[in-house]
Amino acid sequence: MEKLKTPFAKQLFAEFFGTFALVFVGCGAIIVHTLTNAISHFGIALSFGLVVMTMISVTGHVSMAHFNPAVTFAFALTNYFPWKKVLPYWISQLLGASLAAALLEIFFGSIANLGATTPANTTSQSFWLELLLTAILMFVILAVATDAKADGHHAAIMIGATVAMNALWAGPISGASMNPARSFGPALLSGTWQAHWIYWLAPLIGASLGALAYTLIHSEK
Repeated sequence: MEKLKTPFAKQLFAEFFGTFALVFVGCGAIIVHTLTNAISHFGIALSFGLVVMTMISVTGHVSMAHFNPAVTFAFALTNYFPWKKVLPYWISQLLGASLAAALLEIFFGSIANLGATTPANTTSQSFWLELLLTAILMFVILAVATDAKADGHHAAIMIGATVAMNALWAGPISGASMNPARSFGPALLSGTWQAHWIYWLAPLIGASLGALAYTLIHSEK
């Protein structure tokens, strides 16, 4: 199990700030593109990937840089993180995402529902997409963040690239959230709750499956 050396309050603030940055930059890119048509879908996906990469680089040693309730849950499920810290991490992540959405609304108004995620087609299609996208993401996270054979210096790059990769092709269909906090903040402030359950249930299941899949590969038994 991962043992962090920083005080717990600092871990929580790192999770709060990292999730804040994720929503502020990523959803901010959606809003600015809607207003100016200057960023493009590629730019939005890249914005999400870059902010994840940056925040992991600067806070990974403080809190493990989850920024995602599904990631926190999967880390605990596979004994890389203590269960007693799960709820405080979730609260910090949700607060960070909500503050980011609130500031975006103050700056721009309720443009593009503040970047809220909703299914473009059927709920079942988006559910399975979110589940599998999150499974892929969690598999990569465990591979680069916990495996002693992996190059830790590249962890932030690989995780950020995975977020951007998933968002590039699946974003127009499901929103490619892969993160309950990322979806919750904009939904809360814009009141966009359409099929919101997808963006909790699918990432939680997907992250768990991705973590278990990596555990099966990594196990020597």
